Amino acid sequence: KNSLSPKWTAHFDLDYEIGVLNRINVSIFDEVRKGNNKQMGTAMFEVGEVLGARGNTKAKKLKRGGTIFVRITKAPEQDAGELRLQLRGIKLKNVDGFMGKSDPFFELSAKVDSAGGLTWQPVYRSEHINNDLNPKWAALTVDLNRLCAGDLDSPILLSVWDWEKNGKRQSMGSFETSVNGLLSSVTNGASGSAKTVDLAKAFVPSFVDYLTGGCELEMCVAIDFTGSNGDPRKPGTLHYIHPDGQLNDYEKALTAIGSIVDRYDSDHKYPVLGFGAKYGGVVQHCFQVGPSAELDGIGGILDAYRQVFRTGLTMSGPTVFAEVLNFAAASARSRQDEARRSNRQAYKVLLILTDGAVTSVEETKHALNAASDAPLSVVIVGIGNADFSSMQFLDDFQSNGESGRDICQFVEFSKYKHDKSMLTRETLDEIPAQLVGY
Repeated sequence: KNSLSPKWTAHFDLDYEIGVLNRINVSIFDEVRKGNNKQMGTAMFEVGEVLGARGNTKAKKLKRGGTIFVRITKAPEQDAGELRLQLRGIKLKNVDGFMGKSDPFFELSAKVDSAGGLTWQPVYRSEHINNDLNPKWAALTVDLNRLCAGDLDSPILLSVWDWEKNGKRQSMGSFETSVNGLLSSVTNGASGSAKTVDLAKAFVPSFVDYLTGGCELEMCVAIDFTGSNGDPRKPGTLHYIHPDGQLNDYEKALTAIGSIVDRYDSDHKYPVLGFGAKYGGVVQHCFQVGPSAELDGIGGILDAYRQVFRTGLTMSGPTVFAEVLNFAAASARSRQDEARRSNRQAYKVLLILTDGAVTSVEETKHALNAASDAPLSVVIVGIGNADFSSMQFLDDFQSNGESGRDICQFVEFSKYKHDKSMLTRETLDEIPAQLVGY
């Protein structure tokens, strides 16, 4: 009340699935006692972007002034129980001066890792009691998952404040403790209990747990420039760049899938490779696309893709994946080693866009098998209407356990080109399990 820097304690549950766009709209209102509440601003957040941000926290400025922060965390998979507690204060410090008495209320806060580092997040806020330095607040029940993530020894903060009509509350004192600390100090006049759970069960992290823990999800793109795509100067061919800005199928697939992975990548820089083209008369099965080793965002990838046809490239063949697979696996291992040195993790997704059958199935099998111990997932998207049976075979080959860890997924773009949501769901569906499996 009467605050322009509020910290709300309410939370909301929502469903989330990678590959499915999920937006939440936050509207802030000024409560008016008589009449309609006045809107102070609104902001739209995409769940994937928030999960990919540091501390799972994202900020957006409101048009009418101010900034709104949203934090999203994974819902617990098991019930940690509830803390039932009643608190009272004895001879609290009066911060209202000689002319009055303080109106105390208290907050229970959890320690969370936000965008700015560790901070206290209010979880419960009591009612205030007027003019009383020996208050006895109403009994409360608070979810232990929210307060301490089920860890009864995790630090929590108990703060007492003097309530003011103008919202400028004053501190009356605070102390750091834990749920076990509170329970061990129970005396007459205060009571508490907590539901216990079997904390000895093995904890298996989920995909969201890894993202929340700071795992960087990165992407590498490999594009097929073999001659079977057709002359890119002719309308109707797969690499034809439309002068009116219309996207071809390569661009559509890249935009749809890349934009989802982009939300989880902190620096939004991506290596882009090409294969199946000649430079200087020599067929290259793994070459850099664009002016630098990493390109800025999806827009940078599209720009480099459109410019590559002006670089002396001659579309050729055959269709070989092995070199880009080896490159991506080596890059993924190197990036993971680098991340570990700073106590973090990294995982790479290789997106291969191709128009036809791979030439050497056995060579590709070998490369996938060798890459299965790397922090890597491979998504192959078939563009056009060619025979993709060999690509489906590679997908089945790994999922049937004929090799190492399953890291490969194949999707035909033509089946989902008119349904962007289904396309991203199908292509990214296996990545969470593959990351957790690694």
